[in-house]
Amino acid sequence: MKLVLITIGLLALGVAGIAIKLWAKKEGKFAGTCASQNPHLNKDGEPCGFCGKPVDLCENK
Repeated sequence: MKLVLITIGLLALGVAGIAIKLWAKKEGKFAGTCASQNPHLNKDGEPCGFCGKPVDLCENK
């Protein structure tokens, strides 16, 4: 029972941390969610599969 309570507490702490990060960020967006912004994941320069932006239009290169 103790392990279940610790697990639930840690999960709640993680969710609270993500919620605080979203609340503190401008417009509630995570930074760098497009794969096209990461040169290790997008070696061919393909556009993002999520938003469709090409590599040269990404804000955080």
